[in-house]
Order: sequence, then C-alpha cells, then structure tokens
Amino acid sequence: MDILSRLDEAAACVRQRLGDAWAAAVVLGSGLGGFASRVEDARALDYSEIPHFPVSTVEGHAGKLIGGKVAGKRLLVMAGRFHYYEGNSMEQVTFGIRVLHRLGVKVLLLSNAGGGVNPAFRPGDVMLITDHINLMPNPLVGPNIEELGPRFPNMSDAYSPRLADLARHASALRKVPLTQGCYLGSTGPTFETPHEYNFFRTIGADAVGMSTVPEVIVARHCGMEVLAFSVISNVGGLYSHKEVSHQEVQEVGALAEKRLTELILGVLETM
Repeated sequence: MDILSRLDEAAACVRQRLGDAWAAAVVLGSGLGGFASRVEDARALDYSEIPHFPVSTVEGHAGKLIGGKVAGKRLLVMAGRFHYYEGNSMEQVTFGIRVLHRLGVKVLLLSNAGGGVNPAFRPGDVMLITDHINLMPNPLVGPNIEELGPRFPNMSDAYSPRLADLARHASALRKVPLTQGCYLGSTGPTFETPHEYNFFRTIGADAVGMSTVPEVIVARHCGMEVLAFSVISNVGGLYSHKEVSHQEVQEVGALAEKRLTELILGVLETM
C-alpha cells in the first residue's frame, strides 16, 4: 500500500472518531504532556488504534491523539511523538504530521525538551525556535509525491514570523519569560559530549535535541505554518560536565510546563 493510501486510511479513522475542521494541532514533547489536560470536550485515540500509526516507546510520551477545544479553538493534540532513535524510518517519524495535514490542519505548534548550548540559558527556560540546523537524515529523501508537496521546498522561513510575533506578544502580555534561538536536531539517543556541545555552539546552535526538525521539514513541505518551542532541560559545554538523564529532562519539562502552556494559550487566543 502506498503512502497516500496509508495516510487516507489513518485520516479517515481520526475523522470518524474525533471529527474534522481543526484550527491547529500541537505536538507535545518529553515531560510536557500536561497541556493535554487543558483540552475541553476531549476525545482521545491511542496511537495503536490509528491505522499505520507508529507507537511511541519513550517514557513521558502518552501515545494518544486528543481532539477538543482550547482557547475556543478546535485543536488536535499529539501527546507523544516518534523518534528516529527508536528505530523508526523518517517516514514513520513524520507520518503523524502528514496525517494532521490530511485532516486539514494548517497551523502546527511543536514543543520539545532540549539541551542548552547557549551558555546564557538556564534549565527551565523556554526558547522560541527561530531556525534550525539539521544533522538528521532528511525526511524528504527519495521520490517526491507532488500531491504532498514540492520537490524542493523553501526553508528560509521554516518557522512562521507571524506566529513567532504572536508568541512574543503572549510572552509580554502574560509576563512569561521567553528566549529565542536556533535548534539543532541530532539523531540521539546519546546525550551530547562536552565537545559536541562546543561544536554545536560554534556552528550557530542555541539548543540541541533529538526531534522536531524532521516534523518541521515535512510540515513545511505540506505548506503548514509552524511555531515551535524548546524547553531547556540542561546546559552543557566544555566547562559543564554535569551528568544528564532522561528523568531530569522530564522533571525540568514538568516545571516549565506552566510557562509553555501560557504561551501556547496566548498564541491560540490571538491566532
């Protein structure tokens, strides 16, 4: 079965169980799943119930697609994502994003937990992602399907300036501190060495993580408008040799979750 047929089957299942006409979708990263509790009139589907959907295996990812209302907007929430380091192909990593597009979603809000590369950052900071550096396999490698998007999509504005302005406005209005910078996507699953942090900083990164970038590439290929945040879970480099654990990533994400929720609510209200 080709990818268009698989996407149509998955989208038909979601449409039948959760409905249609969504204003936007949100993808939640490690330790950030609590936003899902803000969804009103919520109905949920386990990923395992959706045809051809991968299943998230990472602790802190609920593995549910939730539909309902947030800030008066009809919203889909992916509580959990798929990673390349789990053994998924890039098609699997980004399959959920293509299903969202098939359901008519035109605005995609992404969140993740990332390691701070910028020494000015502190654990718990929320970074507005303004650009990225991709060190993962590109999910668009292979034959291009024109129905899904162009052969050579433009990435000069991968992160929507319009939505970024709404995020900055929400930050000022709700008095939620917000930094900004460039996110570097690496394959994982190892956390970075001190010299890798140093190298990533040298080439222009402010934060590093193991997700999001393939999703953004595919979303832009589809023509979706993208806004993304990274919660800084730790800060590393040549002069910082503190051990990092996934538990710590989740704990810091939980502490920063209220800030991130306020920012997303502010964006949805003014979108």
